[in-house]
Amino acid sequence: MALPEKTAQPPEREARPVILIVDDDRSLREFLEILFAKEGYEVLCAASGEAALDLLGRRRVNVVLSDVRMPGMDGVDLLRRIKARTPDVPVILITAFASMDSAVAAMKEGAFDYLTKPFRIDEIREVVAQALAAGPAPADPGEEAAAAESPDKVHRLDRMVARSPAMLKIFQMVPKVAASTSSVLITGESGTGKELVARAIHNLGPRKDRPFVVVNCAGIPENLLESELFGHTRGAFTGAEHEKKGLFATAHGGTIFLDEIGELPLTLQVKLLRVVQERAFTPLGSTREVRVDVRIVAATNRSLEDEVMEGRFREDLYYRLNVITLHIPPLRERPEDIPLLVQYFLDRYATEQGKTVQGISSYAMDALVNYPFPGNVRELENIIERSVALSASNLILPESLSLARFKERQGRRGPAAGPEPELPPEGLDLDAYLGAVERTLLEKALERTGGVKTEAAKLLGLNFRSFRYRLAKYGL
Repeated sequence: MALPEKTAQPPEREARPVILIVDDDRSLREFLEILFAKEGYEVLCAASGEAALDLLGRRRVNVVLSDVRMPGMDGVDLLRRIKARTPDVPVILITAFASMDSAVAAMKEGAFDYLTKPFRIDEIREVVAQALAAGPAPADPGEEAAAAESPDKVHRLDRMVARSPAMLKIFQMVPKVAASTSSVLITGESGTGKELVARAIHNLGPRKDRPFVVVNCAGIPENLLESELFGHTRGAFTGAEHEKKGLFATAHGGTIFLDEIGELPLTLQVKLLRVVQERAFTPLGSTREVRVDVRIVAATNRSLEDEVMEGRFREDLYYRLNVITLHIPPLRERPEDIPLLVQYFLDRYATEQGKTVQGISSYAMDALVNYPFPGNVRELENIIERSVALSASNLILPESLSLARFKERQGRRGPAAGPEPELPPEGLDLDAYLGAVERTLLEKALERTGGVKTEAAKLLGLNFRSFRYRLAKYGL
């Protein structure tokens, strides 16, 4: 197989990107090694899944390119093992035995992409470049040391703020994703901030001065959705008295954000597939093809892999949209961000409403940190907005919060009955009193478990992140 001429170099980094090629076919390994070495990558090779894991234990890798059918550990099993160790490393699978089931299974396990033999050289080059853009950059020991010294550092990106490691990874990926032209699929529960991430991708990319058009696929009636997306001519249907420009045409030169793409009817998925593939469509009632230059970013709170398996979402459209994936974790999995977001929304709504609210009591903050937030950041924002509006002082107190009621977790123990606390005649500082009780219980839990924090958290019925947050609050 003849090698093509050397093309443009991959994105510059402080160190050369490292690709690990895993295949039991020696000739294919050598071909890919030569190909990517000529492209400027550092290439590592392994003849088996076991050998690949051994290499990964000793070297940092930016992208893994693996065959599926191999003796011993196959590619999908290798994928699972890699994701368990280093979930941020993209894995691309290659096979000559393509099927929908195996492709969807691989994507469910976290594969970045899935290529079939014989593959085109330009295709594998493009997919590797996209994986490199989405994957981890080479480690910078100085940055890692700084992060370890300041775990409470606030990170900002476009209109977003965060402190948690999970969101820091998103913040690090967005600029790289913004620089590419590939389609992006943003996943996550409702209210996690998928649209904010989409806007950041647009605002940090070369299209930032062009339109950013939002389409709520779940909010437009099905009989109007095609007209809204692609436009129509006068007389195309009853009531079409004027020609209408569709949202894809409006987004020309910029970005179109297809929110809740999983709600799109199958009939329109076919037409959207053509737009994604060819950047062309035909308005309703017209025979004239319209070509557009748009960056497509989609979002969903559903599992599109499951939707594909159930026949409710087209497999080919899924793979076209899922070139780069960003998953936004729910707020309950990143409680470190809650105090930061509380203050952010408090400042915003105090200014908007002309209130003098300046802070929140520690007891009220604890209630928020331990609340599951089924509505995620959107729910937190609504809670703070309402609390600011109802607050009669410059401090938000627990009674100002409006938290939905949920059943207590099974097995959660309440406090043992004890003497009823007394209220001194002169009164007391409730926040200070409760804080002292909380600190005492934390210390006793640590003492009882010999300093084993996970066990101490269980004694107090707390998840580990919440327990760690409380320890930091009291300097324990």
